[in-house]
Amino acid sequence: MSHNVVKGTRDFLPNQMNKRNYIFNTIEKIYRLHGFVQIETPAIENLSTLMGKYGEEGDRLIYKILNSGNFLDKIELNKETEYKKLTNQIAEKGLRYDLTVPFARFVVNNRNEISFPFKRYQIQPVWRADRPQKGRYREFYQCDADIIGSNSLLNEVELCQIIDEVFNLLSLNVELKINNRKILSAIAELINKPEKLIDITVAIDKLDKIGYDNVIAELLEKGLTKEDIQIINPVLTLKGDNQEKIQKLKTLLSNSATGLKGIEELEEVFNNIEKLNLSCLVNFDITLARGLNYYTGAIFEVKCKDVNMGSIVGGGRYDNLTGVFGMKDVSGVGISFGADRIYDCLEELQLFPKEILTSTTLMFVNFGDKEAKQCLQYSNLLRQKGISCELYPDNAKLQKQMKYANDKNIPYVALVGENELIEGVIVLKNMLSSEQISLTIDKLADYILEQKKS
Repeated sequence: MSHNVVKGTRDFLPNQMNKRNYIFNTIEKIYRLHGFVQIETPAIENLSTLMGKYGEEGDRLIYKILNSGNFLDKIELNKETEYKKLTNQIAEKGLRYDLTVPFARFVVNNRNEISFPFKRYQIQPVWRADRPQKGRYREFYQCDADIIGSNSLLNEVELCQIIDEVFNLLSLNVELKINNRKILSAIAELINKPEKLIDITVAIDKLDKIGYDNVIAELLEKGLTKEDIQIINPVLTLKGDNQEKIQKLKTLLSNSATGLKGIEELEEVFNNIEKLNLSCLVNFDITLARGLNYYTGAIFEVKCKDVNMGSIVGGGRYDNLTGVFGMKDVSGVGISFGADRIYDCLEELQLFPKEILTSTTLMFVNFGDKEAKQCLQYSNLLRQKGISCELYPDNAKLQKQMKYANDKNIPYVALVGENELIEGVIVLKNMLSSEQISLTIDKLADYILEQKKS
């Protein structure tokens, strides 16, 4: 019988958790500096909340939970049974696909308990019934920040600042790509086929993955003509810096009020970003579409420049998301850090700080009952001063105890034998340099705290 974890899910060892928490804590620190407050929503949502918000492909990737009891009693199963119809009959709940749609539901349900504009962050797992591959998991964490109840483009600018600050702290070299969904809508208007917007965006979003020729083939397959391709081709092949691309677009989309509005919003965001001297590269990318249907304005994506990996941050402006839950005319904008992909980038580039692997600063060696009782008191005093420490529980051979300290990357070992008990001192051994010094408990605490500062 196999006891492997489900494909696309993982167990995490202590060192891996230390690294993951380093990412979560870094992101959370920046969110809090910008005035965001934390919320949580349930892992399970009603399918009526989730379905229809992510497009047809997204709906297929939602994990459905079978109803309790004899749910199949009244179901007639045959080869002609429609997937969607069957799902409605046997499943009412599902695991959340992202944190944004549950957040929209949360806002509507709690509108009288929160103040607008509402700045929330949320760090929780999500689930997708996807095919596992590098950087793509079936269970993974998202680290979201959203500002809802404000139309101001200053919110977009702040989210760009957050992205820059987080990756500065993580020492990752990234590129922030920005586009506007209104510009993409204008592309569909150019060929008088607004109903093809989703087909167009889904296809061009794959440009850097499958290449220009394959994108064109997909567009033709979706019902665009060769004449349509000719018309939109100058947009798909835009070249130049951000300002040059924007100027060319103004000409190409001059007859589209929607397109010009998108360009105007884009310009305002870029003008404000330029004044902030962000460290990361910020580019206008006309092919950036983001597959989710609910985006209506600015869209963001971040890629690591030094690792072959999909996007590590995504997000955008949504104007109608709460409307489907009965609360209209509430605009929001948000971003989501993909912690698992960020982890893979940091691991590949060996950018995790070594000190985060240390969970215990000092371990007391166990020389017997009398010594152990004194070490328990010493441990208590050290913890009160904020120094993490532990006493080895068994009076085992010294070699075994030292191996335990080494395996756990514990930097200091304290030896309190019979002589040390009499003299009231502790022999402190630096596990890295093998140096040993004798100190009283007070001096030992001061010494370790001083070493941690340096």
